[in-house]
Amino acid sequence: MKKLLFICDGDHFSNGSFQFVQFLRETEHLFVKGLFFTPIDYEQMIPISFVPVSDPYVKMKEAEQQVLVQSEAHFSSRCKTANIRFSIHENKGPWNRPLIAKESRFSDLIVISEELFFTEIFLNDQPNFFMQELLRAAECPVMVVPEKFHYTTNLALAYDSSKNSMFAIRQFANLFPHLTDLPAKFIYIAQDDSDEIPDRKLLDEYASLHFDRHGTSKLQFEPKTYTTTWLEEQEGVMLITGSFSRSGFSELLNKSFAHRVIREHTCPVFIAHMV
Repeated sequence: MKKLLFICDGDHFSNGSFQFVQFLRETEHLFVKGLFFTPIDYEQMIPISFVPVSDPYVKMKEAEQQVLVQSEAHFSSRCKTANIRFSIHENKGPWNRPLIAKESRFSDLIVISEELFFTEIFLNDQPNFFMQELLRAAECPVMVVPEKFHYTTNLALAYDSSKNSMFAIRQFANLFPHLTDLPAKFIYIAQDDSDEIPDRKLLDEYASLHFDRHGTSKLQFEPKTYTTTWLEEQEGVMLITGSFSRSGFSELLNKSFAHRVIREHTCPVFIAHMV
C-alpha cells in the first residue's frame, strides 16, 4: 500500500489529480492524505492599528475557510465512492513550506494539478511560485497532472546519462512496478548529428530487467522548443524526468523542457529529486 499526499489550495479542487489517484487505485491499494491550503494569509493583510478596515478581510477569510471545508468534503466523498482509504490534514491555514517538507518525508508521492495549483494568485502561469516552492521542499516524488487527464498507456523516460536521470528512472520503477509493463521509451535529446547515446549498453541492460516493453531513441532537436510537440503525438503518455536538486531547482527547471511541459499541460509529469 502506498501513501499519497493530495495537495490543493482550497479554491481549486483538482479533478485531474483525483482521476490520476483513481487510476492508481485500479491496480493497488492506496492511502491518500488530503492537504488543503487557503491561498492568501488574510491575517497578515490586516493592519493591527487600523481595525475598522479589517472587517472586509475577516469576511474574505471566512469565505475562504468555507470554500476550503467544501473542498475537503468533496475530497472525502470522492474517496469513499472510489473505495480509497483517506484522511484529511487538520491544516486550515495558508501556504506552509515546512509542513510540506515534513508530510512528504513520510509519503511515497505527492499529487498536484498542472493547471489549478494556486492559480488565483498567479493566473495559471505554471510552474508558479507555490509549485516551485513545493518542488523544492518535497522529500518524495511529485506527480504533476493536467486537468484533462487521460489514462496512461505509455511512458517517456527522459535520459541524459546523469546520476539524476537514472535516480528518477529507478525511483519510478520501484514506486510503480505495475506500470513497467507499459510500452516505455527512453529518450535522449541532443542537438548533434551523431546517433550515439551515452552508456547505452548499460541503459539497455537496466531497462531490460525492469521494463517489459522498452526502446531507446535519440531525438535530435532543441528540447525546450520541440519536446512538447513530440509528447503531444504520444497518446496517453506520462513523462518521467530527471531529478532536480533543491538548491538550484528554479534555475534548472526554467532551463529544462519540463518547465514547458508543465506550462502547456501536455501530460502527467513524474518529478523526482535527490534530497
